[in-house]
Amino acid sequence: MKQKKWMAALLCAALLLFSGCGATEPQKDAAELQKITVGEVAHSIFYAPGYVAMSLGYFADEGLEIDLINLQGADKVMSALISDEIQVGLMGPEASVYVANQNLEDYAVNFAQLTQRDGSFFVGREPVEDFNFAQLTKAEIIGGRKGGVPEMTLEYVLKTNGLDIGVDDESKPVNVRTDIQFAAMAGSFASGEGDYVTLFEPTATQFEREGKGYILASIGAQSGNIPYTAYSASKSYMEANPEIIQKFTNAIYKGQQFVAQNDAADIAPLLAPYFEDLSTEDLTTIVQRYKNIEAWDTNPLLEREALEKLMDVMALAGQLDQRADYDKIVTTQFAQTAIDTVTMPSR
Repeated sequence: MKQKKWMAALLCAALLLFSGCGATEPQKDAAELQKITVGEVAHSIFYAPGYVAMSLGYFADEGLEIDLINLQGADKVMSALISDEIQVGLMGPEASVYVANQNLEDYAVNFAQLTQRDGSFFVGREPVEDFNFAQLTKAEIIGGRKGGVPEMTLEYVLKTNGLDIGVDDESKPVNVRTDIQFAAMAGSFASGEGDYVTLFEPTATQFEREGKGYILASIGAQSGNIPYTAYSASKSYMEANPEIIQKFTNAIYKGQQFVAQNDAADIAPLLAPYFEDLSTEDLTTIVQRYKNIEAWDTNPLLEREALEKLMDVMALAGQLDQRADYDKIVTTQFAQTAIDTVTMPSR
């Protein structure tokens, strides 16, 4: 039933028009670059290694030009991927689990993990010293789309802190609302809905700057390592274009290594072209916040144990009817080749 609802959502999302986030990689010689359209689940500093790879020209070095589209939701990214509107999707691997369980002939295959922890922050209306999730009582939390990794990881954190929660059930001590779409969560909270909300950066920091909310905790620090976001391509595209997938993975690996090896102050200016409304100070603060919780992978390898942990979280949330075959929806070929062969350029 859950997978049927997911597929219905994909078919509906396929009818939507795309809107770009306004950022593309600086080109060296456009005539020599192969254009790749990448759909991202959200536009967030949480995906910094990818933006760094664009800013430093790592994709161009591999002969690729990236056209980045913010599709605002894993269901929409997956819809675009399986309908060949985009070549690469950046989203939670849970989307590929749902689709693989539909036994489609052409499904999504994850080839490069980008983030290893939840990148959202738990935001309340008032600052609280020494906040603890176990303190929550009669709380209404805006949690996002049911079945999405942000909402499921939130449930995982609440339950591991001993809370009896309900989903859209006010009779429970803690109610997690799933009736508000991901893109509308911040606006709904700012307009007075809910007691708490989970927000990604840069929205969480912007809320603090404007006095609309206060960051109380990192969901990622609470949940531990989980394959939160990965790049994927359709099975057919990957089989037809292995060299492009390898080049893409090489660039991502370089971006991951740069982020791992450099300070927040050196990374922030590279993100500025993609987040023009943020100051260097805010960018530096946000990058350091993600570094503090080790949000980013240092390489693109999505390991079997990590996917199993994600499916454990999905099962705990009641969103997994059948576990997906790791060898079907994950390939480590391109990530391992990048790790073994790529040398960081001197810049």
